[in-house]
Amino acid sequence: MVSRSIVHSQVTTEVFMPPFTPIFIPGLLCTEFLFAKQRAALSNAGLIADTRQHDSINEMARLALDQCTGALLPVGLSMGGYVALEMARIAPERIAGMALLSTNAGVDNYERANERRQSIKLSTRKGFKGITRSFLLQLISKTAPVDPVLADNILAMASDVGRAGFVRQQTAILGRRDQRDTLAGFDAPVLVLCGTLDVLTPPKFSLEMADLAPDATLTLLDGIGHLSSLEAPRAVTMALHDLFCRIE
Repeated sequence: MVSRSIVHSQVTTEVFMPPFTPIFIPGLLCTEFLFAKQRAALSNAGLIADTRQHDSINEMARLALDQCTGALLPVGLSMGGYVALEMARIAPERIAGMALLSTNAGVDNYERANERRQSIKLSTRKGFKGITRSFLLQLISKTAPVDPVLADNILAMASDVGRAGFVRQQTAILGRRDQRDTLAGFDAPVLVLCGTLDVLTPPKFSLEMADLAPDATLTLLDGIGHLSSLEAPRAVTMALHDLFCRIE
């Protein structure tokens, strides 16, 4: 049965040590800063996956699986969710649960795939900074004035990933597989979380994933855009804490 909630309030968490290693997987043009507040608040900061070296979601997933032995709990946002699902496909016996934030278990439609191909071309012809600045407004909620500190932090992450990393990541996303069967066959606890104002991965994709996963909790963050862990850090931390506590 899917448990659903819309989160408005801020919360704190108690100390809890999970019997697995969390591994946080950044999204497109993002670095470990994406999860800095969650890792600082949770009792087990876990690991950060490297999503910059490869142009394949499969290779990213295998690299993440090789970072340690034993049970893992992938926490993936957007592209990170694609990697988390691939980890579950490759090694389901090692995945204690998953947190799928602002992501999608399917593949791009023709229009979205074409947008990615065009962004790769533009990053070469017009310069990488123009791409990241034009992309900024799609990453956060448009209902409130842009927080200049948040905007600067997002642009700094993109700069750290760089043009070559951006091209590798977009290429990997374009080549990803449909993971809806993987999710339907995954019986460990899954957190599915999305902002209600996410324009890149709208809530309909989270609703689909929550319906597919046998043991899913769906959390919708009211008034939040795509980068949920940065826009609503306390709410995301609470949701992760609750997921960790569900796994013995």
